Amino acid sequence: MGLARKILTLCEHKGVKGNRKITKRLQKNRLMASTKKCRICKNKMKLRKRQNKDGYQWICQQRAHNEKVTKSCRSGSIFDKTKTSLQNWMTFIYRFSQGLRLRQVDMVQDGIAGSSATLTKMTRKLRLVCRKALKMFKRKTGQRMGGRREFIVIDESNIRHKRKYGQGRAGQTWKRKKWVFGMLAIKGQRRRPVLRLVERRSRDHLLPIIRRHVRQGSTILSDEWRSYRALSNLGYSHYSVNHSRYFVDPNHGGHTQNIERAWLTYKSQIWRLKGNRTEKLLKEHLCFIEWTYWLGYKHKDGPLGRLLKDIKSY
Repeated sequence: MGLARKILTLCEHKGVKGNRKITKRLQKNRLMASTKKCRICKNKMKLRKRQNKDGYQWICQQRAHNEKVTKSCRSGSIFDKTKTSLQNWMTFIYRFSQGLRLRQVDMVQDGIAGSSATLTKMTRKLRLVCRKALKMFKRKTGQRMGGRREFIVIDESNIRHKRKYGQGRAGQTWKRKKWVFGMLAIKGQRRRPVLRLVERRSRDHLLPIIRRHVRQGSTILSDEWRSYRALSNLGYSHYSVNHSRYFVDPNHGGHTQNIERAWLTYKSQIWRLKGNRTEKLLKEHLCFIEWTYWLGYKHKDGPLGRLLKDIKSY
């Protein structure tokens, strides 16, 4: 049985017995703490059965405390200080890892949460988990790309609200001057993007990002934007395509269709989830896209398995 099927089967258990079963399973898988210490006497607390939403509660057994010092069994986990049941939490984690294809109103009707505000808070928590995991990955590896049999396609795009004839309710996003600079590493069927919000498309803004993430000697494909002309002098094999004349260069066969197709995927995901309203929210969505391709697809159980792994170390 696959991981997704196991989670969905576990979420089918309802009532007090179902709550206790999923609590024990989450503790076994280290998604919730299996031991707790009293905040006063520092002794180990006892997990007792209770008629609450989780079926258990941590209680200090010291006689002086008279079982009045308690803690929720969710304490210290991603589920802490939330009223959503653990079954609904795990269902939402599964749907989040699949890309949140359903609208919030559909998930409210399915009973996963009571309101859109609750779903937004849950989504924000999971994105924070992914952001911390990617930050740790960058610290360990530098998020480097390129090298043998892997080439890099670079391009920039302006992700903001579309306005036709200058009309329509668009908030303030259409005024945004910043660009999203993208680098897509391609090796066989594998795709790994690096997406950065930059002030300008100038050489001073783009070249330091390229040097930080792309190994010297790597092959880079781009259009003929003037900021890229110095790449050959920096130790890269640079090939450019003149888009005013053709999409595929007849001399070396290079093209930028891979990253153009990737922009379509990334933009549709951001617009569908309304992740373009503020600059901070846009950065969060760009970070989640990177997490999906660099860490999520690399895990043996896909993004769901990687997300559960990152929740353990949250």
